[in-house]
Formats: sequence, structure tokens, C-alpha cells
Amino acid sequence: MEIKELVTTKAKEAKNAARVMAYIDSDVKNKALSAMAEGLIKNKENIKKANSLDMENGKEKGLSNSLLDRLLLNDARIDSMAQGLMDVSKLEDPIGETIRGWKNEDKLDIAQMRVPLGVIGIIYEARPNVTVDAAALCIKSGNAVILKGGSEALNSNKAIVEVIYEAGIKAGLPDGFIEFLDIKDREAVNVLMKLNTYVDVIIPRGGAGLIKNVVENSTVPVIETGVGNCHVFVDESAKIKEAINIIVNAKTQRPGVCNAMETLLVHEKIAKEFLPLLHEELKKFKVEIRGCKVTNSILKDIKEAEESDWEAEFLDLILAVKVVKSIDEAIDHIYEYSTKHSEAIITENYSNAQKFLKEVDAAAVYVNASTRFTDGGKFGFGGEIGISTQKLHARGPMGLRELTSTKYIIYGNGQIRNK
Repeated sequence: MEIKELVTTKAKEAKNAARVMAYIDSDVKNKALSAMAEGLIKNKENIKKANSLDMENGKEKGLSNSLLDRLLLNDARIDSMAQGLMDVSKLEDPIGETIRGWKNEDKLDIAQMRVPLGVIGIIYEARPNVTVDAAALCIKSGNAVILKGGSEALNSNKAIVEVIYEAGIKAGLPDGFIEFLDIKDREAVNVLMKLNTYVDVIIPRGGAGLIKNVVENSTVPVIETGVGNCHVFVDESAKIKEAINIIVNAKTQRPGVCNAMETLLVHEKIAKEFLPLLHEELKKFKVEIRGCKVTNSILKDIKEAEESDWEAEFLDLILAVKVVKSIDEAIDHIYEYSTKHSEAIITENYSNAQKFLKEVDAAAVYVNASTRFTDGGKFGFGGEIGISTQKLHARGPMGLRELTSTKYIIYGNGQIRNK
């Protein structure tokens, strides 16, 4: 079967499943999610074995340490995926929720109700946990999902899908509720992006190249997710110890993820005291600093930043540092280089905190906290399908409600329109 025919067939099956998923009972969905969690635990060794093949292939291909970290599955991460399924099963089902209701001048009872989006295509790279997150959220929100993971995680994703698909079917979900494109050829993505008849929305998760390709070439509507050039601004009033702790966490806990900090902005009045102390801490984690001229005059053993560093999503232990004269200069810098993902200010000045919150345009804006918290699980969503950096339909971590649309339901008693 040719790639176009194969992808189209799977999309048709997902469309048929979506029709059933739209009204399937919450108890069935929750039972399925619980069964999937049990299946992951029971099949942990098989999944790790499949993942080890991907890890070996990744090392041979020269994948970066950050990508290998995203690819790795161990006991703790599989347990976390299973727990994520259980967490989603306990969330309130958004489908059928009445958002608002009123009676109009014709005495019609009108209500706006949540409904599924339909068929969601997820195109993603080396993060097999996305397979589970996407399945869980799509199932609970009454959607069917088509998964197209990266070739580097093919064995891991196949092993996971086999487990959760079998569990879902046994629990009463319809055939086709998950469709997995186990095709390495990029033509599969090109076909999927054109299937408007069967696919309602596509969500890309991955690097800038993947997202750019989908946004520019898809005829199916796209929800753009998060390339993260995230900034932290240390205001002159910041508490030194608190600022260092936040920055070390934001940069080093998991440098290869989109909510990790990439650029640090420091007020000039605190720079000479603050930067040497921070540098000593970052040395412990082998963070490479690329600084502006002022930063280089304070820290002698660092690289000078180039223009491209200010717009880079390093996804590595690299940090761009710039000394600024004011909060306005910090906000101007963020406005020019931000990808509108997550931005933070560390300050004890209430007015500056409020100014930053109001003027910085991003999906998540923090005061005195790490950017690493931009995450569906941490926000209490039970997981996320991605972090939307656009403004239409959804923005920020996308949980259950962000995977729904609405329809109006109207009750009458014989009314007809006369004008």
C-alpha cells in the first residue's frame, strides 16, 4: 500500500472512531485510561527493551545529549506515564459541560456546550512520553488521535501504542481511537497535513524546524506549540540567593526542554555583585555562559555573545547573559527575541512585578519562580498535549478543555422566525 493510501486509510478510521468518541460515556473513558496505566506497568520491560534499541540507534546517529535525554525511558519515567494516565482519569470530563446559558427575546433556551475537536493529528519528535500524554488527553476529551512520532523513537512508540491500544479496545473504546503512523518516510507527514476531510487539527511538538514546516505547509488547521527562548530578568531589588536558586533550576534541571531558561537579563545596579556569585554556582553544572560586553567585563572566563545567541533555543547547558540598564530595556529585549513561551522576573518591587506581568507578551509570565513550571501537569491539568505559543483557540499548556470546541444547543416550543 502506498504511503498516501495508508495514511488516508488510517485517517478515515480515526474519523469513524471520533464519531463514537464524541458521546462515549465518561466511565468507559476512565476505565480505559486505568487499564492503559496497568498495561504500561505490566509491560515495562518490553517497553524499555524497545527503547534501548532507539537509544542505541540515537547514539550511532550522533543525537545530542539533550535529545537522548528526551528519548530515554526508564522505570521512573514509565511509572510517571502510568501515573499521568491515572491522573487524567480522575479529572472532570469536559464534554457536555455547559459553559453558559440564557433565554433570548424569542423565549428560546440557548446554551453553549463543550464538544470534542474530532480527529487530532500529533506530529512530534524524540519524546515517547508524548505518545501517552496525547492519548490520555485526547481520549478523556472525546477525540480520536493520529500519532506521528519521530523515527528516532519508532520502536519505543510502537511498543507503547500496542499496549495502550489493546487496553483501550478491551475497555470499550472504538477501533481507530488511536492511529499510529509507523512510517519513517517524511511523506507521511506531508500527506497527513493535507487531509482536511478527515483531520480537524494538527498539533506539532518538537524543534523549530518541525513546527515551521507544519505551520507553513499544512492545510489542516494548526495549533502552534512551543519553541522556548525563555528569559529571566533579575531586577535590582531581587534577593540574591533566591535569584540564584531560580536561575540554576530554570537552566539546569532539564536543559533540553522548551520551558528551560535560555537568556538571563540582569539589572546593571546588581550585576557586579550578582554575576560572580551566579557564575560559581553555574560552574558546578558546567554551564557555558555567553555574555554581552558588560558581562564579559565582570566575568573574565566566558565567551562573548553573538547576535544569534539572543534568539537561540539552546536546549543545552548554554546560557546567554545580558546586563540591562532598566526594566524597560529588559522588556524591550524580551519583546524582540521572545518566542512568547515563558518569561520571568525576579524582584521585590511590586510595581516592577506588575509592569512585567502587564507588558510582557507570553503564554506564561512569572514573578519570583522558575520557568520550568510551565507544564500541564504542574498547572493541574493532568498532563498536556503541548504548550501553545499562539493566541487563537488556546494558549499555554493545553489540557482537556483546550482540546474541545463548542456547539450551541437550543430548546424551543414551536417558535418560528418572522423577521
